[in-house]
Amino acid sequence: MAIIETEATLHEAHRDNHAHRDVNGGWLRPAVFGAMDGLVSNLALMTGVAGGSVGQQTIIITGLAGLAAGAFSMAAGEYTSVASQRELVQAELDVERRELRKHPDDEMAELAELYESRGVEPELARAVAEQLSRDPEQALEIHAREELGVDPGDLPSPTVAAVSSFGSFALGALLPLLPYLLGATALWPAVLLALLGLFGCGAVVARVTARSWWYSGLRQMILGGAAAGVTYALGNLFGAALG
Repeated sequence: MAIIETEATLHEAHRDNHAHRDVNGGWLRPAVFGAMDGLVSNLALMTGVAGGSVGQQTIIITGLAGLAAGAFSMAAGEYTSVASQRELVQAELDVERRELRKHPDDEMAELAELYESRGVEPELARAVAEQLSRDPEQALEIHAREELGVDPGDLPSPTVAAVSSFGSFALGALLPLLPYLLGATALWPAVLLALLGLFGCGAVVARVTARSWWYSGLRQMILGGAAAGVTYALGNLFGAALG
């Protein structure tokens, strides 16, 4: 009885210690990096304009323009990129589907050879390939995963990619603009809020990396702050030169 309990405890401990992070990032990575992109780009844009000693209204218009332009650009680029990738995958799937229909034996032998190359005994590899090839759709799915590295039933959606990119970028770009929309007349509240947002985004990114949350947050805050500082100095320089 004690042995059984010990084995059960070990199995449970193994499950607890064997949980992996989401190495693909899932939805978290693109959403957080989209927000981070919006934060850094709009903060840098606004500080660059503010460095030229312009008025509050000009900074607000610049921030709104940067938000809109960046969000629509991100959405359009993401839609085109994902749609093109999806079309390419679907074209390759059509090729594989035709091959399975015209040369089923060759495709089954190809699958058996693949399993053999991974250490499966030849007879067992052929038996597995033969059984899996009985269903055409299942055969297509397996060949797509093994040869193309894709899952035909889980292709990315261009619309979802575009909407999520638009929303995350717009949310990030809104953060440095928010103090001005609420009546702030100085630049420092916008910078402070944006830096806190960058720290938060960096800390969230730590969920899909091996870094600690404070290191990831500080790193992103320092990089974003450096970008804002450089653009402010350039804006100040250009403003003085043009003035």
